[in-house]
Amino acid sequence: MVTVLLVDDDPLVRSGLRLMLGSDPAIEVVGEVGDGADVLAAVGRLAPDVVLMDVRMPQLDGVAATAALARMGEGAPSVLMLTTFGADATVVSALRAGASGYLLKDTPPEQILEAVRRVAAGEPAFSPAVTRSLVTLATYGSGERTPIEPTARERARTRLAALTERERDVACAVSRGLSNAEIAREMHLSASSVKVHLSAALAKLGLSNRVQVAILAHTAFGEDTAD
Repeated sequence: MVTVLLVDDDPLVRSGLRLMLGSDPAIEVVGEVGDGADVLAAVGRLAPDVVLMDVRMPQLDGVAATAALARMGEGAPSVLMLTTFGADATVVSALRAGASGYLLKDTPPEQILEAVRRVAAGEPAFSPAVTRSLVTLATYGSGERTPIEPTARERARTRLAALTERERDVACAVSRGLSNAEIAREMHLSASSVKVHLSAALAKLGLSNRVQVAILAHTAFGEDTAD
């Protein structure tokens, strides 16, 4: 059972999230608070596995609350940001503060449930749009885009050569920010097959999450991944 604390200043959002998360028998909402200022006390009282955290709140924002949780050290819950704000700077600030994942509020319910399970297991989880932002930041930095160095591109292509053609196609689709469901529709595969191919690619490349795969594929093929 994954236990969750909801943190959002909108009671209607909290109510909707409680209903949605309650549809999964392996997830239990153990409490909710309306501001980041109340998070530490609630975590101390309820000891949730995951804190589902909004960003903008009246007293203490979600990024600052996440940083406060990170200072707890061992035993701190995983934090999954769930917000309407997808700006690059906000995403980076949240991750630097210690968030394990970052979703936009238009994320489909089944993907939110999967993300909660992932961060509870110690894995990262990101919305496709956030993945695209992270790939761009990691590849080009915050300044003007510059061409990827040929040596870096060649090294990345050499690493991806260890994959099957299908695994490379999935990796390139991930670099475009597509979700597993979108990849499945585009490639005429089942969602479970996409997960298998992505897992195989991660294992062969020695990587731990889809953002790393996306960065590698983008470095190897750049804008060609959009073709």
